[in-house]
Amino acid sequence: MSPTGPAASDFPALSAQGHVTFLGAGPGDPGLLTLRAVEALASADVLVAEPDVLGVVRCHARAGVSTPELTVVDAQSAAAGVPVLRDAANLVMEAVKGGRRVVRAVSGDPGLDGNAGAEMLACAAAGIPFEVVPGVANAVGVPAYAGVPLRDAQGADVRFVDARTASDRCWTEVGASDSTAVISTTLDSVAAAAGELVSAGRKPDTPLTVTVAGTTTRQRTWTATLGTIAQVLKQAKVLPSPEGHRPVIAVVGERSSAAQRDRLAWFESKPLFGWKVLVPRTKEQSASLSDQLRSYGAVPHEVPTIAVEPPRTPQQMERAVKGLVTGRYEWIAFTSVNAVKAVREKFEEYGLDARAFAGIKVAAVGEQTAAALVDFGVKPDLVPSGEQSAAGLLEDWPPYDPVFDPIDRVFLPRADIATETLVAGLIELGWEVDDVTAYRTVRASPPPADTREAIKGGGFDAVLFTSSSTVRNLVGIAGKPHNVTVIACIGPATAKTAEEHGLRVDVLSPEPSVHKLAEALAEFGARRREAAKEAGDRVTRPSERRPGARRRRTTT
Repeated sequence: MSPTGPAASDFPALSAQGHVTFLGAGPGDPGLLTLRAVEALASADVLVAEPDVLGVVRCHARAGVSTPELTVVDAQSAAAGVPVLRDAANLVMEAVKGGRRVVRAVSGDPGLDGNAGAEMLACAAAGIPFEVVPGVANAVGVPAYAGVPLRDAQGADVRFVDARTASDRCWTEVGASDSTAVISTTLDSVAAAAGELVSAGRKPDTPLTVTVAGTTTRQRTWTATLGTIAQVLKQAKVLPSPEGHRPVIAVVGERSSAAQRDRLAWFESKPLFGWKVLVPRTKEQSASLSDQLRSYGAVPHEVPTIAVEPPRTPQQMERAVKGLVTGRYEWIAFTSVNAVKAVREKFEEYGLDARAFAGIKVAAVGEQTAAALVDFGVKPDLVPSGEQSAAGLLEDWPPYDPVFDPIDRVFLPRADIATETLVAGLIELGWEVDDVTAYRTVRASPPPADTREAIKGGGFDAVLFTSSSTVRNLVGIAGKPHNVTVIACIGPATAKTAEEHGLRVDVLSPEPSVHKLAEALAEFGARRREAAKEAGDRVTRPSERRPGARRRRTTT
């Protein structure tokens, strides 16, 4: 039973009049959504979300959920005669009709959102039941990601100020105190807010941090003082900018000192922070790798270069699967995750499951393939103890022994373009091999034009090549990566193919594993970051070295 109690749909009278959940989506990092928020989104009929948080919450809503557009019109637009098409309160009221469950998602926490409070009052006045799911407030979450703790062991007052609505009395009280002040404002209004505090009595040398796009991989933090922040932003070429209206969180107080933040800035100091990394793999295989890259602070961009399709003539595969059931084979060897998937799909087609492997020895070429088998319900009997490759598998494969092996045949389901190394090696060990095409690999369609331009123009910081075919196919469908892009390859053969295509290989995985490859790229990024800091240089991404990158960066 859910600890939040029964849902309104459990009671017909309440269900008939609908229900509204006011939900905090947090500061921007999708991982900061609460478990209760995910639960509420999964049961929503209608999702009314602020434009800047729709992407954070939409993926947790069920398929087919209605997402009516919420139009936000500022005072300037209204003065220009632009009509307010649909305000949030009326939109929620319309959505809740007919007993529908509505989730109203706002940035940060709904308890600190003035508009959400007014919408709750409207629901209460109309007799519509509602609940509130708190979120991580921007004013709390962003400083935590910026490495700025708001309190310490000695304790201190923390004052939260919204610069847009702060009164003169508010500025006077905060300026006259020594409390930590957390100010919600905009990039081009930071200096004005600092001036208000100095005028009210704060010393100009009081430390100040300013964070934009907090908790996302676009986060950037500047450390200054109340008296120098305007100059710091100007020297960093952040202002003036057409993006000056972007919201920021400024923290004023001793806990914002540069010396302390340098030690506590855990998020922006991740080894690949903000790196845009191209993952040219099949869509099915890229998810875990992308998750690992995100843990290093990177922004993975998946571009399928290889499409997996069934064999043109499936009869051979069908005979082999039937042979598994009838006892034709002593071993089955899986050389890829796709081979496991192909056999599993054929099993499901025949109404079989993992029990059909009873009495058959199972080999996997490496850890990923073994994990796919375990997910299927099969624990492999043989995984290479050394190199995870066909050669490594042969090193550990036992020779055929007519005394101990009642059957001398091996079923090898694999791709149509696989090499003959394993087949030849097994035959040399005395085994008969049914070498069966389980799936075909074909070149995927070209990615969108903007992705192709980013690849050729240096918009990506790194690209991971997980096989020679990904090198050939990426170059074939999208062009050669720019020379500022860091090239990371899974092994010597892949690196050789990359070099044959005129690419400079910067990172080579110590083992033929995609996770070791990502780890090697992270180590490369960490060394690069440390070298820049030791030289007294600003830490930059590889893509910022391309011609024109600095100019473009100042307007984003």
